[in-house]
Amino acid sequence: MWAAAAVAARGLRGARLSSWLPHSVLLRGSHWQSSLLEFRTSLPVRAQPKKKKKVDVKKEQAQKERMKKKLKKLEKAPPELIPIEDFITPLKYSESNRVRSLPALSPEETERRVLLLKKWCLFKQKQDEAEKKAIKALVESQQEALKELRLESEELYQAAVRRDEGLFPFERDGPTYTPPLPGYDPPEGKCVDITKVYTQ
Repeated sequence: MWAAAAVAARGLRGARLSSWLPHSVLLRGSHWQSSLLEFRTSLPVRAQPKKKKKVDVKKEQAQKERMKKKLKKLEKAPPELIPIEDFITPLKYSESNRVRSLPALSPEETERRVLLLKKWCLFKQKQDEAEKKAIKALVESQQEALKELRLESEELYQAAVRRDEGLFPFERDGPTYTPPLPGYDPPEGKCVDITKVYTQ
């Protein structure tokens, strides 16, 4: 009795499914095909391998040679230097109408200047000779003093010839053209930077 009821239930279930399933049902012939109650999967596409392009050895070699020549040209080319505008005289200052005509000197003035230049050269020559003579005398006296000091004490001699590490950097304030004004507060000026920036 239970067996008959199970067979009848199966028949009814099949009848219900057959009412909404399509009439032309393909059987599941392989594991690539899914059932109608699941998502359908397509068969894997097996495409042909992509054909490799034939490489022309001569063309490739010629291209490499061209690249090598270009690299050699770039290496031989001198680097582009950044111009220093301070050393370049503008053209407006090189015009011929801006040349100043110096006044003609009289023979007496020319003779005076020549004699003055000779006297100046003679003065500087004597000054240079005196400085060299003084330096030579100082060096000789220094060497004599060091010899006498070494005979007295070797320790004092080594201390005398030891290098003075605090001597450099040497700084000195020399004379100025005009003496400074006491209590002078210089005004703050404006500076407009017009420096050109070059990129290589």
